[in-house]
Amino acid sequence: MARPPLSPTSVSFRPRLISPITRLLLFLLLITLTFTSNCRPYDPSLPREKTLLFSNESAFKIALFADLHYGENAWTDWGPAQDVNSDRVMATVLDQETPDFVIYLGDVITANNLPIPNASLYWGRAISPTRSRGIPWATVFGNHDDAQFEWPSEWFSATGIPQVQCPHENISISGEECTFRGTTRVELMEEEINSNVLSYSMNGPRELWPSVSNYVLQISSSKNPDSPAVFLYFLDSGGGSYPEVISSAQAKWFQKQSQAINPDARIHEIIFWHIPSRAYKKIAPMRTFGLRKPCVGSINKERVASQEDEWGIMDILVDRPSVKAVFVGHNHGLDWCCPYKNLWLCFARHTGYGGYGDWPRGARIIQMTEQPFTLRSWIRMEDGSEHSEVILSSESTCSC
Repeated sequence: MARPPLSPTSVSFRPRLISPITRLLLFLLLITLTFTSNCRPYDPSLPREKTLLFSNESAFKIALFADLHYGENAWTDWGPAQDVNSDRVMATVLDQETPDFVIYLGDVITANNLPIPNASLYWGRAISPTRSRGIPWATVFGNHDDAQFEWPSEWFSATGIPQVQCPHENISISGEECTFRGTTRVELMEEEINSNVLSYSMNGPRELWPSVSNYVLQISSSKNPDSPAVFLYFLDSGGGSYPEVISSAQAKWFQKQSQAINPDARIHEIIFWHIPSRAYKKIAPMRTFGLRKPCVGSINKERVASQEDEWGIMDILVDRPSVKAVFVGHNHGLDWCCPYKNLWLCFARHTGYGGYGDWPRGARIIQMTEQPFTLRSWIRMEDGSEHSEVILSSESTCSC
């Protein structure tokens, strides 16, 4: 005979007295849990299975791919041809430098030129040269990655009805027509993460929305995988669907995270975002005089297009001796590094053939050694040449 199901009144609970010793133990446990949770807040990054690692034999090398702008004028013959050229630039850099890690430094795609329901198709195309070589990577958003679609004026007929032209390159959009909704930052990031085991990118804390790509990665010591040697911080500098700014909430998040995982500022920290802060304007070399020391670079062809406001992030960075450099993209005609107080502010090099400007393409390379710590950088060009090497930090020479 089957037992009848238990009802809420089927079981009677008899309260038992708790001894003073048990109460004391429960109290101590509560204090311990509270302390540890406040001491080290939830960190949506640093997955142990994906921690990067210094090698005993060689330096750790990173390639920065900035402003690729895949999908620009996607409905024309010109647009897809530029994506092929960008493929070639990245292939050259990856094969010559063989980096340990790649960072896509924003404006991976030109979303305002993409009338398709899933811009991740172009995003995936942009990361494919890195993925096909088995190199891990991380991405940070730029101002074009989720920008609203801009209707080309030439699409409109004399009657005012647009002659819609979908992209016609070899990208499959099964059963779907052109759409102009766009793909959000969260959707782009989730598609990348879920589809690529080599991606180290992350959706940051929800409370920082609408900014998304806010996270930190750890490069561990070659002697102990659990011991951090360098922290890489990624911040979403906005643009596209919301203003071009690093908010005060993001600045406080960085401050809280850095103090939690690096309280004595003993571990070196390197920062990446897309749009330069206003501090870049303060140190920008005058274009009429070219590039002179202490700045190092090869092109200085335009004014710094900075974020709309400064809400505290730079003040926090300059107060941390562990922060060695900030790397940005956005300005295609700038590739310099200049010192700013106790750190360096650097532009990447325009990598993609999408976007404005006809300057030769390339990529900024970052190389670190663990013992002693050094941070060097140079530019690798699409023709294979190398220039603008600079030492950004060296334990044997750094006076900061």
